[in-house]
Amino acid sequence: MNHPLLIAVDGPAASGKGTIARALAAHFGLPHMDTGMLYRSVALALLRWGGDPASEFEAVRACKAGLVPPNDPELRSEIVGEVASRISGFSAVRAALLGRQGDFAGQESGAVLDGRDTGTVIAPHANAKLFVTASVEIRARRRFDELVACGKSVHFEEVLIDIRARDERDSTRADAPLVMAEDAMLLDTGKLSVDGSIAAAIALVDARLA
Repeated sequence: MNHPLLIAVDGPAASGKGTIARALAAHFGLPHMDTGMLYRSVALALLRWGGDPASEFEAVRACKAGLVPPNDPELRSEIVGEVASRISGFSAVRAALLGRQGDFAGQESGAVLDGRDTGTVIAPHANAKLFVTASVEIRARRRFDELVACGKSVHFEEVLIDIRARDERDSTRADAPLVMAEDAMLLDTGKLSVDGSIAAAIALVDARLA
């Protein structure tokens, strides 16, 4: 009996994991979930009703209030990303969203999930796990270029500080910190193009499945 194909893609901010995960989903014909968008959705809901991002209680209330649709353009804003990074450190918020993520990972069709803890917490049984990374300077430059392309007025140093702060929060939080799973395959995208990164990811998954 063939088991469903489950792929977990983890990594720090602006590493390229989302692009790679979407490409893997398209290549293998699987549904895709960006788990980070769930936290962004909660963050945006919290901001819209004036909640306090420092309050775990209010963040959990935002989880239960109904998630913002994934096509809402505000979800990609820097302030929403900042708040999402903060509330992702709350154990109760992670617990509130874990069921949705687990249900998605458990589909009979298989799935691709990307985030910070997909291979360690959400889907530790995944057939293939990737840990996508690049140096903090390269990741900050990517994020800076994205923001400039969107017409944002930003300074590279500010973006670099923000990326470093997110890395610190993600890797040191008590609950489900960002770590590379023992059985994950490392993919450094620092010197690769987008197409090169995708090709490398597909090759790694194919090799693991073989």
